[in-house]
Amino acid sequence: MRSIIKYIGEILPVVETVRSYDGSTFKGDLNAGITVGIMLIPQGMAYAILAGLPPVYGLYASLVPLLIYALFGTSRQLAVGPVAMVSLLVIAGVGEIAEVGSDRFIQLAVLTALGVGLVQFLMGLFRMGFLVNFLSHPVLSGFTSAAAIIIGASQIKNLLGVDLPRTNYVHEILIGLAGKLSQIDLMTAVIGIGSIFTIMMIRKWKKTFPSALVVVILGTLFTYLFGLNQAGVSIVGEIPEGLPSFDAGFVNFSDMQLLIPIVLVISLVSYMESIAVAKAIANKHGYKVDANKELVGLGLANIGGSFFQSFPTTGGFSRTAVNDQSGAKTTLAAVVSAGIIGLTVLFLTPLFYYLPSAVLAAIIMVAVAGLFDYQEMLNLFKTDKKDLAMLLITFVATLALGIEEGIGIGVLISLALVIYSSSKPHNAELGRLGDSKTFRNINRYEEANITEDVMIYRFDAPIYFANVEHFRESINHRIADHSDDLELVILDASAINNIDSTGVHMLTELIQELNQKGVRFYIAGAIGPVRDKLMKSGVVELMGRDTYFFDVDEALEYYRKSEDVREEREFSPLQTNV
Repeated sequence: MRSIIKYIGEILPVVETVRSYDGSTFKGDLNAGITVGIMLIPQGMAYAILAGLPPVYGLYASLVPLLIYALFGTSRQLAVGPVAMVSLLVIAGVGEIAEVGSDRFIQLAVLTALGVGLVQFLMGLFRMGFLVNFLSHPVLSGFTSAAAIIIGASQIKNLLGVDLPRTNYVHEILIGLAGKLSQIDLMTAVIGIGSIFTIMMIRKWKKTFPSALVVVILGTLFTYLFGLNQAGVSIVGEIPEGLPSFDAGFVNFSDMQLLIPIVLVISLVSYMESIAVAKAIANKHGYKVDANKELVGLGLANIGGSFFQSFPTTGGFSRTAVNDQSGAKTTLAAVVSAGIIGLTVLFLTPLFYYLPSAVLAAIIMVAVAGLFDYQEMLNLFKTDKKDLAMLLITFVATLALGIEEGIGIGVLISLALVIYSSSKPHNAELGRLGDSKTFRNINRYEEANITEDVMIYRFDAPIYFANVEHFRESINHRIADHSDDLELVILDASAINNIDSTGVHMLTELIQELNQKGVRFYIAGAIGPVRDKLMKSGVVELMGRDTYFFDVDEALEYYRKSEDVREEREFSPLQTNV
């Protein structure tokens, strides 16, 4: 019976949660669930508008996905739902295919959620979470920083009540604004800027307080009491009541093919955002999140949500932080949050009729302000100029070329850097530190001793087709630096974890050339798989079985013995599978 429960628990992590559930845990989940649920109401509507959808779709996206993630997710505090980054990607990708806000746009946005869910689910099922490593941190930081600016610029029209072109290019928005400064609606601007100020003051006082809901209530009351909508202030208007119904009519395989590029981008970016915050919170509380199970959980949340009119969702930074600070102990806090949203769509949507669009714009702008990662830029400026360049290229490309193009360029730069780094890995000539058995890079340690008759060379990477030329050039250059007295080259292979056939051919040619010059070649510190490859390829026979050593010190000691007293060693690295 226990084995059955354990097996079910592997598939549904919530089973283990329920088994150990108690009153104090429920109290924390209840408080966090209510807090995040209240926070989600205005955020969900704001992010739906950002995605080009009617506000109610933000509430739909805060229902079923939360319930499904509560069953399958492994992060106890992750708050799943609509997020600004994904909303921006939806309007950028789907907006190229259909008119924003149209019925077809809504259908494709929901279909995008299904596509994202399928990709994430399959990635988790086949344990392909490693693919997100192609989005390096500098690339993601550059992309999110640019996206924060794009998101903020896109809300200027709602914040100030001025008609601006719908575009993801910041310069076009700013040029349009410059030409229409005289058309700014003063009352709308006061509401929008006042909402930003109010949210920031409340957050400064208490981060977990539902500041967004406060400005929603205040903005709605003022608009209703003073009839501001009659004075030109744009309002949300009628929001449909009732829970979303099951609907599969949006599924269209030809449309799915059109959405493949944006689906792949959202799948990776949303998972990166989610797993980053999930791991950070898990480390804080001393437990582990399973990356592949997270992919499955997020994937199923998107799949299930799509059949109930949800657009793509993921774990959000700000809501997860509030969820944690409010006392969330398990994923069941999300069930409480979903209950709050459910009550809202059933009974409370008429209350949002007079909600000013400027208030939702303010909520979005405050939320995305934290995405601009200037601290990372300053840190990389001090520590890693190469990564800073990668961040800035992605940042500029996203602003200048577009969302998908920017992140695509970022990924290509990451891959190019990986290829370049692996083709020219670090290598060093080593010397002994005093009379110790320690050997270090002679360029870093002035006290490292070397002799003219021995050259010790370390290569800090696998030897494969992309870097064999670099290996040959660097070792030949170091050999040339020694005099004609050179008698021995020792390869410290402790950092070499693999060697392919091209590497074997190169090594064979190198040994033959050295032998012709009367120079011996030893290998020290090679791990088992590398030794096995060299034995099977004939390199061992070419070198001789007495030329393999556990470490550099043993190789030198063996060499320093005079030729006439040198004996067969009792134990060789070739006798072990280590």
